[in-house]
Amino acid sequence: MSGSPSHDAQTASQFGSRAAAYVASAVHAAGEDLEALAGLAALPHAAVLDLGCGGGHVTYAVAPHVRSVTALDLSQVMLDAVSVEARRRGLTNVATRQASVEALPFADASFERVLSRYSAHHWGDVPAALREAHRVLTPDGRLGIVDVVHPGPPLLDTHLQAWELLRDPSHVRDYGEAEWRRMLAEAGFVPGAARHWRVRMDFPSWVARMGTPEASIAVIRALQTGAAEAVRSHFAIEDDGSFTLDVMMIEAEPDGVLD
Repeated sequence: MSGSPSHDAQTASQFGSRAAAYVASAVHAAGEDLEALAGLAALPHAAVLDLGCGGGHVTYAVAPHVRSVTALDLSQVMLDAVSVEARRRGLTNVATRQASVEALPFADASFERVLSRYSAHHWGDVPAALREAHRVLTPDGRLGIVDVVHPGPPLLDTHLQAWELLRDPSHVRDYGEAEWRRMLAEAGFVPGAARHWRVRMDFPSWVARMGTPEASIAVIRALQTGAAEAVRSHFAIEDDGSFTLDVMMIEAEPDGVLD
């Protein structure tokens, strides 16, 4: 249909209007996965790229321990909010850049670390983004990705993707670990260690953060209520719709073997 927005434009619009909510989001501001990802980048000399930075929480966690951080996002409104918060925190080594993860505006081998957290499930072309991440990493660099992963069985996968899409039309897919390893290898990386967590999503704040319409919220709740016991049990669905997600961090290096 002519006049329909591109996926990137839809994503930028969707998140730009929610910038303050993501900067303030408790589930994004803390967690073992954030600590683990930040630990991967704790090198004083490192230049770090935060892909799809959203509310900037990876940037804030990493900046005190590295030479510089570039926070990249599609939404300039989101980036403006990150800049304000970085200044408030006294982080003087943070820069922002508006761009797509699939066409990074940086020279080859520009960064010692490329990180991303809770962003990749919005990317329209993950293989292209991973090729770009490979290109801008130094030969001895490291990539670290944190994202929601689907739990495997098609029944559970289908329910998860449906909830995600109804909540946020810019959602593309929560990939599984095997899919991540294949995509990383095809992009020229050697996938390394993976760590897994279970993270509770408070339903009221989950939908409020995205500004999900009431009609869509009603459909999500109907799907949850009518789900098979296997679905309700795996996701630990609560009376108010709150549930628990599977989250993974995977490390990779370009063309080498992780220590």
